[in-house]
Parts: sequence; C-alpha cells; structure tokens
Amino acid sequence: MTAIEHKELKGITVKNIIVTIVSTASIVVSVMTTYFNLKNDVSELKNHQETTERINEIRLKVLESEVGVLQQEIQEIKYKQLK
Repeated sequence: MTAIEHKELKGITVKNIIVTIVSTASIVVSVMTTYFNLKNDVSELKNHQETTERINEIRLKVLESEVGVLQQEIQEIKYKQLK
C-alpha cells in the first residue's frame, strides 16, 4: 500500500490538496492581519487628530479672549489720552 499522500484522483494528489489548503489559509491569515493592523492604525490616527483638533480649539479660545482683553486695554489707553 502507498501512503495517502501519493494517491491520485484524476491527477490531483492529496498532498497537492493539503498544500493548497495550507497556502490559502496562510494567505487569508496574512491578509486579515494586515487588515486589522491598518484598521488599528486608522483608529489611532483618528483619535490623535481629534485630540489635536480639541487642543487647537482651546488655544483659539484662549487667543480670542486675550485679543478681547488687549482691545479693552487699548480702548482704556485711548480714553485716558483723550482726557
């Protein structure tokens, strides 16, 4: 008797089927790993961008309030000079 790997069915050996299945599984695992890594990277970038946007909004609010204070000080100086 021959080993099961050497038996053929119309030119297709069990060994070829096993190699094909293992290769396909390997490719699927590689593609899925890459997909999930990219998905995580995109999620991290999105979170970082949202954080940066929040920080920029806070900075803008602080600058706007400082401009308001400076404008008020300028008005006070102009008013004092007119007296």
